Amino acid sequence: MRLSEATPAMTGRDDSLPPELFDPDLFKAAIARGDALKIGKQALHTAADYLHGEFRSGTRVARLLHLRAQFMDALLGALWDSRDWSGVEPALVAVGGYGRGELHPHSDIDILVLLGEDSERCHGQLEQFLTQLWDLGLSIGHSVRTVSECCSKARRDITILTNLMETRVIRGPKALMAEVRELTSPAHMWPSADFFRAKLQEQRERHAKFADTEYNLEPNVKSSPGGLRDLQIIAWIGERHFGVDSLESMDTGEFLNPDERKMLLRGRDFMWQVRYALHLIAGREEDRLLFDHQRELAAMWGFQDGEKLAVEQFMQTYYRWALALGELNELLIQNFDHAILRADTVDDIRILNERFQVRNGYIEALRDDLFSTDPNTLLEVFVLAGREPGIIGVGTPTIRLIREHRHLVNSTFRADPRNRASFLEILRSPYNMTRLLRSMTRYGVLGNYLPEFGRIVGQMQHDLFHTYTVDAHTLEVIQYMRRFQKPEFDERFPVSSRVARRLPKIELLYLAGLYHDIGKGRGGDHSELGAVDAERFCREHDLSDHDTELVTWLVRNHLTMSAVSQRKDISDPDIIQQFAHHVGDLDRLDYLFTLTVADINGTNPTLWNAWRGSLLRQLYTGTRRALRRGLENPVDKQVWIEQTRRTATDLLESRGFTVEELEDLWREQGEDYFLREKPEDIAWHTEAIAGHYERDQPLVLIRNSSDSSVANTTQIFIHARSRAQLFSRVCAELEQLELSVHDARIYNARDGMSLDTFYVLNSDGSSIAEESARLRYIRDHLSDALASNLDRAPIVQRLTPRQIKSFPVPTETSMSIDEIKHVSVLEVSSRDRPGLLARIGRIFVDHGVELQAAKIQTLGERVEDVFFITDAQQQPLVDPALCEAIQRAIREQLDDHVGDA
Repeated sequence: MRLSEATPAMTGRDDSLPPELFDPDLFKAAIARGDALKIGKQALHTAADYLHGEFRSGTRVARLLHLRAQFMDALLGALWDSRDWSGVEPALVAVGGYGRGELHPHSDIDILVLLGEDSERCHGQLEQFLTQLWDLGLSIGHSVRTVSECCSKARRDITILTNLMETRVIRGPKALMAEVRELTSPAHMWPSADFFRAKLQEQRERHAKFADTEYNLEPNVKSSPGGLRDLQIIAWIGERHFGVDSLESMDTGEFLNPDERKMLLRGRDFMWQVRYALHLIAGREEDRLLFDHQRELAAMWGFQDGEKLAVEQFMQTYYRWALALGELNELLIQNFDHAILRADTVDDIRILNERFQVRNGYIEALRDDLFSTDPNTLLEVFVLAGREPGIIGVGTPTIRLIREHRHLVNSTFRADPRNRASFLEILRSPYNMTRLLRSMTRYGVLGNYLPEFGRIVGQMQHDLFHTYTVDAHTLEVIQYMRRFQKPEFDERFPVSSRVARRLPKIELLYLAGLYHDIGKGRGGDHSELGAVDAERFCREHDLSDHDTELVTWLVRNHLTMSAVSQRKDISDPDIIQQFAHHVGDLDRLDYLFTLTVADINGTNPTLWNAWRGSLLRQLYTGTRRALRRGLENPVDKQVWIEQTRRTATDLLESRGFTVEELEDLWREQGEDYFLREKPEDIAWHTEAIAGHYERDQPLVLIRNSSDSSVANTTQIFIHARSRAQLFSRVCAELEQLELSVHDARIYNARDGMSLDTFYVLNSDGSSIAEESARLRYIRDHLSDALASNLDRAPIVQRLTPRQIKSFPVPTETSMSIDEIKHVSVLEVSSRDRPGLLARIGRIFVDHGVELQAAKIQTLGERVEDVFFITDAQQQPLVDPALCEAIQRAIREQLDDHVGDA
């Protein structure tokens, strides 16, 4: 079966029901002999099978929706006709989607029973009628009202009014519904201006629930921006103000041109097709494109994995239609705003030059032939919109002209030095630069000017980590870069804001943001592919060699700083020195830091937290010191350790400790402890250990960020007898407490004691509230658990979220030796699931491996964890057979539990 490229919607429908679908006479006969329930259920199954078969064979969905509505009319009508209304028959009215004659497989059948005079005499018949419908298993949404009740409720509730606008009398006196229509018309309530404002506010609130983007990971085909509800808004406004009874009836005059009308109807047919298929595969009313459904739909319509996954190809088709329909909605709403709200107002017009003016805040072309006679103005309109203050956007007539002439943005256009200069000027715009790029994307200009960008429009990445499509993510990243320059974001991004404001050429940062992910979806390393594209752009736009090299380097290395901060031990001065050598100079560091922070925030709104922020700041400040000191002057490790010990000593001497006491307490600690821990944390640990005399009982310390030196995490310190099962048991207990580990540092002292530090957050990534009771509970729970038999680890009972279950990520492992740290580095990438760290910890025990540290990173549905491990003699693992056995055990253990919970 093939996904329709969307055909124009029907302008009419055949009112005759195919005999294979339903035989009204046969059903009436069944009613007469008291067999309505059995034959009715058979008819429903027959109709469903017939319509689903027609859908699979490629029949247009518009016809199937109308046929189902007609079938339901006949079924309900026959049951209605069998009742004895005793001369006081009410009206049976279809409302909502059913009223429009558009009934999806599992949509509710919404009806209104409209009562006339002497309505009490028919209540018994009504109850029996509704009972029959429920007995048939129909999903009925019904209301029973008089004409006056309808009017009263509609006056108070615009949703009820809207339902009454979409009605069709199935049986009974049509005069009742005609009276309702008259009394609820704009002449009596909700004049069109008020109706328009209310519907526009309703749309804004609905869009806000979906983050104002068509690009949700699991969009709602009905309610998301660019979905069917956006089209219904247009139809409702058209009916209320202009007397148009359907989208098909909207003429191609003042508000729609022929191409827009065609796109509107084709887009609706596409969304109908997707919604029908969703109901079909879910077996119930389902309007969300859930991940599992996305894959099924991609297979249903014949998409196959290639450079892009089949599901990504299908969703790119969906997103592009949603974007097109969202653009049409925006265009028509702006038209309606002018026709309805501004009809009697004097336009505020400001002439910009001989080509453009601003009308009521919207920039407009002064001639209809402007773009055809001077294509360069296709970029000039955006240059002016970014240069002039107070411009809201592009006016509707000019949007149409841009769309009609965007094909002129071709290779000749791109080669024109004037256009290249205009594009760079857009990137330097003082006003609304991100909004301009979004508009250029929406109108097809950006994708034509940068064909490599056009290829990523609507391209999703089928995972939970990337919330947006590649193009939407790119523009989100640039939006964050802009925010770093606004004072209102200083508190949220204090370091990024300061760094961004001192960048010598901010447009180079925007270019790096524009190109950093542009290579995705082509196969290969997207960073390398993007760097090639970025270099070509810079050369073509006459950037200097220095600027070209900087932008290209940033695109190629845009993941590096994040990877180092989250996967390396950045407390080690050797790691800092190594990264400083890679960066090379302070300018590169500033640009890369700003790009990295923007990239993380623009990838997923939940991804950024103070923990990630603190890691990046620590890496940034350490690297900046190294670069200012000079790469030829690295920090001496022993000097670093002595400084840490000296500072910790000063802190503890003020608390009554002597140098001799401290030397005695620290004698068994290795150098690594003083290299990686902060002096204030060492003082905290030491003071508690000195007062802890029961060495057989674990010491557990806990404190929040207000006391801790690291971000907004909660720091848990455990001093206990060194036992192989300790790490596994701690991780299991923390999961029981619904805490997630983000960093773990393990120090095995020479006296048989272990000093373990865990940095944790709540399992949802939020920080633990500053509540002493909660912190005490965590401390006491761990103390009790670790004092018992460590072999009896709890069973983790936390459920795996539905979305994560949708991604059966196979476990991947790799091992290497870190020559700087003299440890083996085990990297594990797998699907997130309860108990993962505890299982890995038990495998370390089984293979005689000692854990020195761990860096834990959750990226959507998967984890990318790094473990620094040694053998019992604190040496890297060099036996290839042992290394492979450890990795095989991890893969088998985790993949065996892929369906857990």
